[in-house]
Amino acid sequence: MTTKDDAAEAFAGESQANRKYKIFSEKADAEGYSNVAKLYRAASEAEAIHAKRLLFLLQQVNSTEENLKKSIEGETSEYTSMYPSFIKDAEKENDKEAATIFTHAMKAEEVHATNYGRALEAVAGGNDLEISKVFLCPVCGNIVFDSVPDTCPICGVPGRMFKEIE
Repeated sequence: MTTKDDAAEAFAGESQANRKYKIFSEKADAEGYSNVAKLYRAASEAEAIHAKRLLFLLQQVNSTEENLKKSIEGETSEYTSMYPSFIKDAEKENDKEAATIFTHAMKAEEVHATNYGRALEAVAGGNDLEISKVFLCPVCGNIVFDSVPDTCPICGVPGRMFKEIE
């Protein structure tokens, strides 16, 4: 393997550990282990530092315009190819929970690609995205601008559950 291959593998591992430890911290908090939760949060942040440094080493952080183009590519691949394939597999195995999770993610990824497209159009014109607020559905990952719907159009969670992103 090359150093670039090593860095790419390390980035994937560090990124996964970041998310995994963040989730483990939430579980420890829920079980009343606040200091274990703090340890996991610190480790999660440490893994994020490693991932960030590796992403720069891999020269994957470019101009916002280029980053948006790559983000659209990735999200589009996920909702047009990756998740539809995963949904078929889950349905073949009669795994309804997996099929639902994959379907929610697929639909949210399409929204993400659309939002990135809107952002790209603004940035290509030398402007920032013209929105007042950004909200995130805590169940499916849907992202909406300015105001929340009564219910999430992807997963049906009540709009009051959406989290405003600062």
